[in-house]
Amino acid sequence: MPTMAKAGKELELLKQHLAKHNLKLTRQREQILNAFLKMEHVTAEQLYHILSKKDPHIGLATIYRTLKLLCETGMAQERHFGSQTLFDNVAHKGHHDHLICTSCGKIVEFQNCQIEQLQEEVAAQNGFTIQTHKLELYGLCAKCRS
Repeated sequence: MPTMAKAGKELELLKQHLAKHNLKLTRQREQILNAFLKMEHVTAEQLYHILSKKDPHIGLATIYRTLKLLCETGMAQERHFGSQTLFDNVAHKGHHDHLICTSCGKIVEFQNCQIEQLQEEVAAQNGFTIQTHKLELYGLCAKCRS
């Protein structure tokens, strides 16, 4: 969970992005940002169910548009895990990869310097410079294997 200073920093980043695109910071956008920053991986629908209990006037379309804005600022990444689209909170963490359970849907984030180095080596051997990448490993978590 972000500290107030970090949440303030992210709010400022959103304000700057909105101003650059002649958009306003609305109460609903601020609510969406604050709820999103408390989560790891979330669908727009999950966020809607959480926020609509507090504000019945908030719409799913507003949540989708705001999540798109968060992606544009770099605070969020849209991820497609199987048939599900999730928004990954990357505001307070660096690059990471994912293990996804194909049975229960559990998502585990991990970082591995050796994998990152190997990817760089493979890219260099093939004349590539990596700009971005995502690594998703699908299988069964320990609980589902039992």
